[in-house]
Amino acid sequence: MSSSRGVAVVTGASSGIGRACAQRLAADGYDVVVAARRTDRVEALAAEIGGRAVTCDVTKGDDVAALAEAAGPEVALLVNNAGGAFGLEPVVTSDLQRWRDMYETNVLGTAAVTQALLPALRAGRGTIVTITSVAGQVTYEGGAGYCGAKAAESAMSDALRLELNGEPVRVCDIAPGMVRSDEFALVRFDGDEAKADAVYAGVEEPLTQEDIAECVSWVAGLPHHVNIDKLTVRPLAQAAAHKVHRTS
Repeated sequence: MSSSRGVAVVTGASSGIGRACAQRLAADGYDVVVAARRTDRVEALAAEIGGRAVTCDVTKGDDVAALAEAAGPEVALLVNNAGGAFGLEPVVTSDLQRWRDMYETNVLGTAAVTQALLPALRAGRGTIVTITSVAGQVTYEGGAGYCGAKAAESAMSDALRLELNGEPVRVCDIAPGMVRSDEFALVRFDGDEAKADAVYAGVEEPLTQEDIAECVSWVAGLPHHVNIDKLTVRPLAQAAAHKVHRTS
């Protein structure tokens, strides 16, 4: 599929922010490569938006290499979205394997995909957008593992921007606050709907996954000499990580 906007690659595209980004970028005119572990999900999404599906676990080298091959020699936009939060336990009772899993997906997976696609991004005068989190800016109780992973991911984005200075590749870190997406809270609480719903209880309008896709579209669509280093996005009800207005 040819496109006037070029190729956009979105990881973690099977649900939530990733899926919304893929849908929005396809509407913007990109040839979107949707990548995630769940083959049925990404194939359905690709069929819906006229994109291309790649089954990809960002923690597996062969999968990442296959993604780079499928993306082709020039990439206009990479959205590093694959990741997630697993658990909300205090440090003293945390399952450290879950911390390893968060670091593997959020940090090392993002690094691996960025490494693999950088030659194509250089050739395509591309933009790298990494979806981090306000959790990487301020810690909270029970969040040590996830906050640490997101802080590391944000630090990687900052370092990459310095390392690529003088090259035609933009590097942006978008840090969402409270987003009510398809699966984020459900995954964090192992499918416990009551715990997931409690995160958003009384918050009239948390952000949606489409709101974050709008931000990605805006950042990517700016003139190429304009780089949005960091974009922190919260709902109006959330003044800070610890300050959320709840009506009940």
